[in-house]
Amino acid sequence: MKMHDECIPCLVSQVIKTAHLTGAQDRETLYRQVFAYMSTLDFNKTNPEVAGDTYAMLKKHIGNEDPYKDVRDYFNNLILQLLPQIRAKIEAAADPFMAALQYASAANIIDFSPAHSGELVTTENVMELLDQATTLPFVIDQTKQLRADLSHAKTLLYLGDNCGEICLDKLLIELIKQQNPELQIYFGVRGAPVVNDSTEEDAYKVGMNEYATIISNGDISQGTVIEHTSPVFQKIYYNADLVIAKGQANYETLSDRLDQNIYFMLITKCQVIANDIGVPQRSLVCLNHPRK
Repeated sequence: MKMHDECIPCLVSQVIKTAHLTGAQDRETLYRQVFAYMSTLDFNKTNPEVAGDTYAMLKKHIGNEDPYKDVRDYFNNLILQLLPQIRAKIEAAADPFMAALQYASAANIIDFSPAHSGELVTTENVMELLDQATTLPFVIDQTKQLRADLSHAKTLLYLGDNCGEICLDKLLIELIKQQNPELQIYFGVRGAPVVNDSTEEDAYKVGMNEYATIISNGDISQGTVIEHTSPVFQKIYYNADLVIAKGQANYETLSDRLDQNIYFMLITKCQVIANDIGVPQRSLVCLNHPRK
């Protein structure tokens, strides 16, 4: 999915928001660098690819610190504390697989990238949405096909997205592994901190390695820009029988690819992406793009 002009204010807003979050000095110089980059923008790039470029500028400007480390730790710890009771609800559900999918998809709300995220990502809003998770229908529902494809697959690459959210990904992957014990599962994370996206450190912290092999994609872009990822990651991607891609950024970077059987699981927080998929905002989606 290529960039839209509506993405530009969101990208600039993210830089300004993070500059203020970190108390960055000499912001004018940073903004000039970002605006100079934007003036030569290649609209054939995806929005997460450009976001990775601008975020790298910001990190360099502030001394390569991780602005969202505290945010990632907070939401990982918050959701980890809830796992025993959520696991119990999943196990008690009439269809545990569907319940686990709903929880993992609803948790995609924990996203600090969109310009409107301040309205959505509060502890109260996250808790409220998780309380409602098993009542939320998939507006696009290809979960039955996903279940069938998982039963025939030998290798799954599960592409994670945000902090906190990956705790619910862990419960889903745990269930997938129970139902498909011979399935080899890889869990993909970003190659370096970018906003509140999950890294190797986050994945190990929540215990993802209990059920999956954690693999860094080697890139700072939001989403998964295959051409920028490491050779090791690319080999796993191309050889996987099935890919589950969480979140909007993974949809933006992978939805035009025809080289894999991909299931996109997300909640639509951005009108541009909602329009591209053809659903209202705040919709849960499980959408398959098969390999051609």
